[in-house]
Amino acid sequence: MTAALFFDLDGTLIDTADDLAAALNHVRQRLYDLPSLPNGQLRPYTSRGAAGLLRAGLNLTPEDAAFEKARDEFLAHYAQHLTDHVRFFPGIEALLECLDSHGLPWGIVTNKHRRFTEPVLAYLGLDRRAACAVSGDTTAHAKPHPLPLLHAAQSVGVAPQQCWFVGDDHRDIDAARAADFQHAVAVRWGYLGDTPIESWGADTIIDAPEQLWQLIQKNHSTAKNA
Repeated sequence: MTAALFFDLDGTLIDTADDLAAALNHVRQRLYDLPSLPNGQLRPYTSRGAAGLLRAGLNLTPEDAAFEKARDEFLAHYAQHLTDHVRFFPGIEALLECLDSHGLPWGIVTNKHRRFTEPVLAYLGLDRRAACAVSGDTTAHAKPHPLPLLHAAQSVGVAPQQCWFVGDDHRDIDAARAADFQHAVAVRWGYLGDTPIESWGADTIIDAPEQLWQLIQKNHSTAKNA
């Protein structure tokens, strides 16, 4: 039976694509005098954060001499505009209310660093509701390493084998597998990156948040009847 659920943040619970695209376009304009790229073109790379967007929008990688300056400019701009356009994905608020009303603990495990995670969670009121929030710099490793997920499970006192993880990137599924989580769920409404969601090896792929609640109920019913 499911004892706790953990969610990726960007692309799973909340939509931060417009604010992150704005940071990338700020770098393009300020440092390179280049025109803005459409948000839709950048959206698939949002889950990869600054590094993914700088690669997608400027073909910069951490090995490039210009990368550090561009990353710093990106992060400085984003820090000032964290909540300009951030919003819940449709159906997420109702899903979280269901989890809360049924006393099923849930938490957040994101690769976003704490200095960006905490203000966003506070703005959306999630800091008062989540059983835990693990950021990209909370542990020594970020996803797809299992340590952040194991830290989350330990923080709520639940065995990994009784936890589910829900995410929109193949690194989320890889992390859940490595952490020996009970169930790994991939969501189609997220950013998804450039690899087919069907190739990630998730236990389940869902199209809408309400399907997750149905899946949880089915799992609990099966466990009771076993």
